[in-house]
Amino acid sequence: MTELKRNADGLVAAVVQDVNTREVLMLAWMDDEALRRTLETGRATYWSRSRQQYWVKGETSGNFQDVKEVRVDCDGDALLVLVEQHGPACHTGERSCFFRTATS
Repeated sequence: MTELKRNADGLVAAVVQDVNTREVLMLAWMDDEALRRTLETGRATYWSRSRQQYWVKGETSGNFQDVKEVRVDCDGDALLVLVEQHGPACHTGERSCFFRTATS
């Protein structure tokens, strides 16, 4: 997608949201190949910055994300990935990665 603005590493932020509840589940990163794989397979595929490799969400945990739609934000610097989440989205076992409240 040429309208995407990627960071210096060629990545764009992917905000993942439950298609039914609209709950924000997680934030991940995609490059062009991860986006292509996601759109072709219907399974959420991301780029792991820590492991430096692609990963299909749920490949090891069984907590897959069936992708229903991918949207590009108005500035082209983020993606919204609408998914049907199977099991928890967070590696901690929580439904969403956003289960903690920020404190000062």
